[in-house]
Amino acid sequence: MGQVTIYLTREAETKMRSASKSAGMSHSKWIARLIEREVSEEWPDSVRELAGAWSDFPTVEEIRAGEGQDAPREDL
Repeated sequence: MGQVTIYLTREAETKMRSASKSAGMSHSKWIARLIEREVSEEWPDSVRELAGAWSDFPTVEEIRAGEGQDAPREDL
């Protein structure tokens, strides 16, 4: 496992200490989780749960109704 040294302002350190204590984890673990969330390539569950949440959102057909016809594609 790699190690990294970071430098924080006093205010950021105070907030980090408070947040990690509230989460019940070490400072190192709290920072590691924060970094893992930031570099994740998947949408969080909270975002995925929003799918279909807008009942009045137009369908793809309604969105494309005002568009013209596509130009024919060239053969490859």
